Amino acid sequence: MEKGQKIVSLAELDSRFLDSTQLKTMLAQKTSLIAKRDALKARAEALGDQVAASTGVRKAAVPATIERVKQANDRVYQAEQAVEAAKQSLKTAQWQSDRVDSLYNDGLRSKRDKELAELDTIRSKTELERALAALDVAKEDASISVLENKRTDADTGGNINAIKAARADANQLVASTDAEIYKLQIDIDNFTKRVDQRTVDAPCTGRIVRLMRVGAGAMVNAGDVLAVIAPHTQDRAAEINIRDWDAPLVSVGRPVRLQIAGWPALQFIGWPRIAIGTFAGVVSVIDATDDGKNRYRVIVEPDKNAIDNKQADPWPSTTFLRPGAQVTGWILLSDVPLWYELWRQLNGWQPTIQPQDPSNPNNLLIQTDPTVKDNAKRKSP
Repeated sequence: MEKGQKIVSLAELDSRFLDSTQLKTMLAQKTSLIAKRDALKARAEALGDQVAASTGVRKAAVPATIERVKQANDRVYQAEQAVEAAKQSLKTAQWQSDRVDSLYNDGLRSKRDKELAELDTIRSKTELERALAALDVAKEDASISVLENKRTDADTGGNINAIKAARADANQLVASTDAEIYKLQIDIDNFTKRVDQRTVDAPCTGRIVRLMRVGAGAMVNAGDVLAVIAPHTQDRAAEINIRDWDAPLVSVGRPVRLQIAGWPALQFIGWPRIAIGTFAGVVSVIDATDDGKNRYRVIVEPDKNAIDNKQADPWPSTTFLRPGAQVTGWILLSDVPLWYELWRQLNGWQPTIQPQDPSNPNNLLIQTDPTVKDNAKRKSP
């Protein structure tokens, strides 16, 4: 089986995903929401233009009413001056009428002169009454112009505030529509991913070794394992576990001797070079934390240098070395004299670690040559 080849085809049972035109419908809804959002944005922009225009009208209308108030006040002042002039004219006419009347009584003026003087007095009274009436009218106009100024200011301000409120509502609807579009886009993406997941493809080139769900119509749930695939690969590695007691003695690059199940071997403790049937490896990875049982996982890869230099036999081919085969490993420490090792074991001392080599901080110097041994099953890389 090649990578990407279809393994399983799944069918929907959820009523939310049975409609074959659901994706098309959601895309149409998204298009409609986008058009609605664009229309709302255009409305918001138009309302913004109306705010600018109304602000301009306000800037022109309010000063105009203020000028009309000033003009009305000027007319009031003119009317007041006219009243004062009419009063003075009336006083002059009355004085002239009294003087003519006195001269008439003395026989110095004619009756006609007396009548003309009285007529002037009457005319002056009439002018005064007209001036007073004009003054009242001017005062009323001034009051009306003040009210007109206040009304214009209130009307234009209220109109601008109403347009701003409408624009805020339009912007709120734009934001709400954006939220609906984002939510719908998430649903579209989820639906598209779900449609893509209806077909399960091979993640790698290999062979199906076990079917966990057999036959058409089998029910599967999220997280179910459908099949187990053994990959086609020439990469090999062994996984062994060591105790926390031995973990400080192991570092990346340490040589390892492996005994693989199915290959007869003889391992001599302390003499790895004369081991028979074992294979050379090297520590490539050490887990930073334990597995919860005070054990640390160590990944061992083939020792390519030893194999290339004919100092060790190559690992068995993947044709014979199957994933999951059991393996026993011996992690080799530094060389020490035999008498020292015997003396250490007789005294029951543990191997000790000297300070690190400054030239190679990853290399730990160990003062003994015991073996760190533990059994583990080899997993596929």
